[in-house]
Amino acid sequence: MGTGAVQSAFVEYPAVEGPATGVAKPVNDSASPATTANAGTAKTDPSATESSAASATPASLPVPLKTEAAIKELAEMKRQFDQMTQMQAAIKARIGRLESELKTDAETGDSVSAEQDAATLRDAAAGDGGTASTLGQAVAAPPAAAAPAPPELGAQVTTLGEPFPGDWTWTNNNGHQTDSPMATKYFTPEFRADANYTIDMNHPEDDTLGGSTETFRSDEWQLEQISVGGDIRIDNVRGRFLCLCGGLWSVTTTRNDPSVVRGTWDLSSAYKYVAEGWGGYHWNVNHGLNLDAGIFVSYIGLFSYYNFDNWTYQPSFVSSNTPWFFNGVRVQWFPTAKLKIEPWFINGWQTYARPNGKPGLGGQVLWRPSGWFELVSNNYGLGEDDPLEQQGQLYGGTGATRSRIHTDNSIELKYYDKPKEFLDKMAFTVTGDLGCEYGGGAANGVYPTNGVSPEMGTNDTYSGGVNCHSSANGKPKQSFAGWMMYQRFWFKKDVFAVTLGGGQMTNPGRYLTLLPPINAATAVTGTPYFTENPGDRAQMHDGTFTFDYMPSQFITFRWETGYRFSDQPYWTGHGGITPPGGDNGNPADYQCAAGGDAGVGYFPTSIGATAGFTTGQAQAMSNCIGLGLNNGGSGTKALWWPDLRTNQTVATMAVMIRF
Repeated sequence: MGTGAVQSAFVEYPAVEGPATGVAKPVNDSASPATTANAGTAKTDPSATESSAASATPASLPVPLKTEAAIKELAEMKRQFDQMTQMQAAIKARIGRLESELKTDAETGDSVSAEQDAATLRDAAAGDGGTASTLGQAVAAPPAAAAPAPPELGAQVTTLGEPFPGDWTWTNNNGHQTDSPMATKYFTPEFRADANYTIDMNHPEDDTLGGSTETFRSDEWQLEQISVGGDIRIDNVRGRFLCLCGGLWSVTTTRNDPSVVRGTWDLSSAYKYVAEGWGGYHWNVNHGLNLDAGIFVSYIGLFSYYNFDNWTYQPSFVSSNTPWFFNGVRVQWFPTAKLKIEPWFINGWQTYARPNGKPGLGGQVLWRPSGWFELVSNNYGLGEDDPLEQQGQLYGGTGATRSRIHTDNSIELKYYDKPKEFLDKMAFTVTGDLGCEYGGGAANGVYPTNGVSPEMGTNDTYSGGVNCHSSANGKPKQSFAGWMMYQRFWFKKDVFAVTLGGGQMTNPGRYLTLLPPINAATAVTGTPYFTENPGDRAQMHDGTFTFDYMPSQFITFRWETGYRFSDQPYWTGHGGITPPGGDNGNPADYQCAAGGDAGVGYFPTSIGATAGFTTGQAQAMSNCIGLGLNNGGSGTKALWWPDLRTNQTVATMAVMIRF
């Protein structure tokens, strides 16, 4: 080799058309001997060079071996591009034929597969069809029609729209929450927590309170409620579950139900952790038709079961002493967007079981003609809801039972609403209730062996039955009448609120008066210290002042003070309502002064009656003295007595959460 000589290998390849010039230039002109030999001509006659280049035939050009692969790839891409252009024309023709079929043969059933083929081909034409071989297969043989996708499950659907449109967070029982941040199409979860610190100005030594379904302990922080659950809606099948996963409500609610001792199975344990639990179905009739079965909340007395939803923590007697739940079946019919009609077929008046021979019937009518007014009426009847021992059946009665009727009616009115003002909203509620029990006992001839009605007196005048309107024919009056009113003010875009209100009740026979938990008494056991016999008096009134701070729709800080009065000793006094040594023995019995069960309650035992005792109290005093548990006392001082007062003043702070 000579110095400076370079030996290169060349291949012959047709020129490739470039994107802009139309003829590709040699890769390296300086490496071509022909170009070098003609260099002078090119410099002296540029036009001749351009003409020669333009007229040059794409014979062959020397190309270095290192670019051979790139040129082959470009040639293959050009071939595929030409093929795809031809295929695209075929695809468009096929789409046109399929669209024609859709228009001319829409009812034969072929249109379904035609539309699917058309959609497939449109995707291919847009570049979503994959490789060239896949496109070729689509043109040569259209794919078989794909199976229809399963229909998407729907949630609850109401043909004409949900009832009661608008904002009802101002009402007393609805709560101020507006959103459910964890909701999905099919499930709306719900969490609630409620804790309070209550101070009773009587400062009971045992910290135990009675006469309420909201506050149960004094001078302590207590968890009232912790609940988890939610609502399910799938293809119009619906359900709701909310547990009482902890808190005092899981024991204080069941203690007010006497029906659980009728028959077998431990219903108190079975239901104590269930606040709500029901399932049902929704039909697209008018603005909705629902059928639900299980345990559902009652709004007799206007207030909600859950304190977060209410204007006050401690409602008046018309609400606190009426049912919070029912166990049975309900139908909810919304004939218009402003009206609900809801009949019930239930076991009884806030009972897990049927107390006696008949179930309860009732219903609710709710009317909301505008966003500022609500009228609700709840009615109940037929049910025989008194425990057997209260009807004289165990004490010489005929076995006839008493029936209960009740009507509860409320209006809610928002009369001021100016969101931009500091005082931005005002509303009030008014509720009135009437009810009674009737029947039972014997018309004449057969009477209980011992009179149990203070009003009627002796065993030769009390028949064991009751009347709705007046005491007559050996039957005392057994009724309920009450009312309550509340006024609420909202401030600073509903961040703050103040509520004033109260009410009154008269309940001869005490059949709706909450039994004080003396010595852990329940509606099943009763207590000789506060009887609920026909004719027993009960007249009470109350008033509350409530301040709410609501920095978020999901929380309420509440401060409340209230005063309540009873014409009979009823509220827990400083001495408490727990016997010496703690709850002991049978709550239905008297307790001895030194502690211990006297072994007898309101009625004397058969042995005591044989011994000449006409009352259980007389026999109890004798028993305590005989047992040496009289603490040195005689007469009534031989017995322990709870400290009951006619007045109660309380202050409560509560933290309530719902989301």
